[in-house]
Amino acid sequence: MSLARPAPLALILLALGAGEARPQSSLAPTPGSLPPPRAAAPAPPAPAPGGPRLVPAEQPRNLAAPPPRPAQQPQQGPEQPFRAPQVQAPARPTATPARPPTTPARPRATPPTVGGTTPPANRRPAAAAAAAATGAAAAAAAAAATAATRPSAPALPATPAAPTIGPATGLPLPRFAALRSDEVNMRVGPSTSYPIEWTFQRRDLPVQIVGEFQLWRRIRDADGAEGWVHSSTLAGRRTVLVRPPSATPEATLRRRAEDGAAAVARIRPGVIARIRECEADAPWCEVQVSGHRGYLRRAEIWGVGATEEIK
Repeated sequence: MSLARPAPLALILLALGAGEARPQSSLAPTPGSLPPPRAAAPAPPAPAPGGPRLVPAEQPRNLAAPPPRPAQQPQQGPEQPFRAPQVQAPARPTATPARPPTTPARPRATPPTVGGTTPPANRRPAAAAAAAATGAAAAAAAAAATAATRPSAPALPATPAAPTIGPATGLPLPRFAALRSDEVNMRVGPSTSYPIEWTFQRRDLPVQIVGEFQLWRRIRDADGAEGWVHSSTLAGRRTVLVRPPSATPEATLRRRAEDGAAAVARIRPGVIARIRECEADAPWCEVQVSGHRGYLRRAEIWGVGATEEIK
């Protein structure tokens, strides 16, 4: 026996509502009902065979180009400082410099020469001796007239034969000194009562002191002439007189104390130089002459002992 299935609820409700009359004035769908179907758009007519093909109109486009997006800068980490971009300078054209002309080697300069061809005179005879040479009678008369009024001259002290100590100064004898001025009178004895024998005319001329008597000093020059001068006419500075051997007309002032050193200047005989330093028993002495400084051999100068040390 088969049981009939109950009719769905929707069909029952539809059957009940079909018998009611609905007004035709309102076309609006009731709530809960489905909207009426829309009419389909008519299809475009098919083109005729061989006719022009219709292309649907394109949508209008925006002809304005969008603005370019800014380039995104790479993010710098906190440990990487910002670095400005390096601009590479354009390469300069390399030009080959012109080679300068070859300069010929300069000849080695000749050292200057100090001094004249003729050595200057260190002293001249006294005026009384020159007057006596012109007239013996007049000189004899003048000598007789002055002899009557001249006080007795002191006795001449004996010249020491060996190195000793001066009785007036306590300094060793002999020793060297220099003349203080260009006019120094050398007398026969240690007093103004004695006549003048020579007059020195060169300042800084070296002399050797060989005797003392009170304020007077007995000196000897490079030529061997001896006499008495007052102590005030002598200075303690040390100078030398250039006297090279007869075989060499000039002495060579060298840059170092050796024969192979460069020559600074040529020194002619009779030139006065100032001593800067002499080591004991050394064959060279450092001197300065006319703005030139160098070394001369001890054998080429007069005014320093053979083994003397000067600093």
